[in-house]
Amino acid sequence: MQRRSLILAAAGGMLLSRDALAQGGAAIGTAARPVRVGVTSGVHAQVLEQVRDVLARDNFVVKITEFGDFIQPNAALAAGDLDANTYQHQPFLDAQKAQRGYDFVPVGKTVLTVMAVFSRKLKSLADLPQGGRVAIPNDPTNGGRALLLLAQGGAITLAPGVDFRATVADITQNPKRLRFVELEAAQIARSLDDVDAAAITGNYAVPAGLNPLRDGLVKEGAESVYTCLVVVPRKDAEASWAKKLASGYAAPEIKAFVAEKFGGAVIVGA
Repeated sequence: MQRRSLILAAAGGMLLSRDALAQGGAAIGTAARPVRVGVTSGVHAQVLEQVRDVLARDNFVVKITEFGDFIQPNAALAAGDLDANTYQHQPFLDAQKAQRGYDFVPVGKTVLTVMAVFSRKLKSLADLPQGGRVAIPNDPTNGGRALLLLAQGGAITLAPGVDFRATVADITQNPKRLRFVELEAAQIARSLDDVDAAAITGNYAVPAGLNPLRDGLVKEGAESVYTCLVVVPRKDAEASWAKKLASGYAAPEIKAFVAEKFGGAVIVGA
């Protein structure tokens, strides 16, 4: 096959590669062939909608598909039903690649949805009762993320050197004999009344009326490694449409929207 060269797309004057041509010859990012982007409902979808509108000014067209869990957006990307997704952080991406063999790469950053520990019953982690029930996400990376946060708050102690891959088996001290309830991340906010405390990521906390800065008993800081990413198949890592999509998150309008809408519970990636 002849080596594909770059062509100048008429719409918006955008530079697009022939690798980005869709069925019928329409370039990816045009009205005839939008960039198909998967995202989880809530915060990530709301931010992506703003990115879509900003990019539309350059006649760059994005079609959004929302999902209710963390697994399907990657499955859809692998199946070719999506061109990109914009909901996962690097630890989760690494775990998914190891478990499922995905050949995906990040091409830019989106936002950090701050994880915090919330409670309807308590005013601090120190108030956790003996045998208290604490809900954490059941996916490997966010479950470990929650345990690290609880250790940061002094509720438990983890084995030295553990990272986001921590599990309950890595707990070395649990003075209150807390019981950990592992749930689908999307379900935890709805289950908050049924437990003593729960670790919830910002993308699910905010729609439930919870703000990590205001309501969190302990919360992540801006130094968190869990900033989410624009992810594409490796073959598209250098595609101009992928770079264009990623660039939308750095627009000043997006930073202003996130700051006003979420009040610090969500932070645009640097």
